[in-house]
Amino acid sequence: MANAKRGEIQADLDGEAYTLCLTLGALAELESGMGAADLVALAARFEANRLSARDILRIIGCGLRGAGHALTDDDVSRMKASGGLAGYVRIAAELLAATFGDAPETQTANPPRPQDA
Repeated sequence: MANAKRGEIQADLDGEAYTLCLTLGALAELESGMGAADLVALAARFEANRLSARDILRIIGCGLRGAGHALTDDDVSRMKASGGLAGYVRIAAELLAATFGDAPETQTANPPRPQDA
């Protein structure tokens, strides 16, 4: 089960549920693979909304490896996502949002005080 507080998401690939997480090591792998000088450059590339199929493959592969799955990008390239290309894009987008803090908040910081009867 994915833990959103740790930046994890859950995705179905080849009909199986996988946890994905962009750990610091996975982000370093992404920096290297995408030729980014640092995390700011990497985030700027993602914010430009111009990702290639290879970028999406690399993001998903790094997320799988960051969560402990021993899969290569070549293995990931043969996996199928529900919804085809849109499914792959959704997985990558959710993973980036979970990693860089764009995920919607599900709790308020201070819940309302109980009212006296």
